[in-house]
Amino acid sequence: MKKPVQILLIAAVVLLGGATALLFTQNQKANQQLAGSKLSEQEISDRYGRTIEAIAEIQDSLNAIAVGPEGTPVFGGSKAEAERNMGGPNSQQALDRIAVLRSSIAQNKERIRALEANIKKSGVKINGLQGLIANLKKSVGEKEEQVALLSAQVDSLHTQVNGLNETVAAREDTLRTRDQQVEEKRREVATVYYAVGSKKDLEKAGVIKSSGGVLGLGKTVLPTGVQNQTAFIPLDTDQQNIIVTSAPKARVVSAQPASSYQLLLVDGHMELHILSPAEFRKVKQVVILTS
Repeated sequence: MKKPVQILLIAAVVLLGGATALLFTQNQKANQQLAGSKLSEQEISDRYGRTIEAIAEIQDSLNAIAVGPEGTPVFGGSKAEAERNMGGPNSQQALDRIAVLRSSIAQNKERIRALEANIKKSGVKINGLQGLIANLKKSVGEKEEQVALLSAQVDSLHTQVNGLNETVAAREDTLRTRDQQVEEKRREVATVYYAVGSKKDLEKAGVIKSSGGVLGLGKTVLPTGVQNQTAFIPLDTDQQNIIVTSAPKARVVSAQPASSYQLLLVDGHMELHILSPAEFRKVKQVVILTS
């Protein structure tokens, strides 16, 4: 009876050892699965955190795109000043600003596409992420619409400014022409033409003539009134009021009022000083006879 009992005990010990080994193996697998599950949860959590950070960065970047509710760029100052900057001399600054806004929007669209691709590749589906990404896309679309409106406003203002510039240029041309005409008229009124010389020289130039007298004596010297441009020198009496001669003696033989001028000896030569330009220039030709 002892031997069968021993056999049974041995068999029980073997069975118990096998069961223990099986339980140990199963426990190891369970521990490995649990560790893997914890690792997977940690990885998912890390990916979720990185995804949320990326979404926040993109949203901040979109918020930094400074476009007003009516498509007005934030240049500082009042709306009128902003419009002057967009359409006036600084219009290039507005165009550069729009280019920067478009570049920023394009970069954010690319970041959103990359974010979606990473989420799809990881195979992780987390509730709420799709909604956040959809909001990002919506925000990008709104920014694109605002920039497009802004660009249209700049183009319109640029066209208006060009039209105004053309109008101003035309008015300036008109004013310039009028000013030239006024100046020409002023110069015409103010200018006299004088001839200075000896009796012989002036007669030779046809500026004066002698008349009257007996046997060559007592003749009166009178201007001929001939328009000889080479013999006369123009003088703007608004700009200059002195006619200088090189002779110690001189007299005016033309018909200027005597009260409108004065002959003075200065440093050994005679000078004619105009006292009343308005009276003096009523006679356009001034003839000064020297000796």
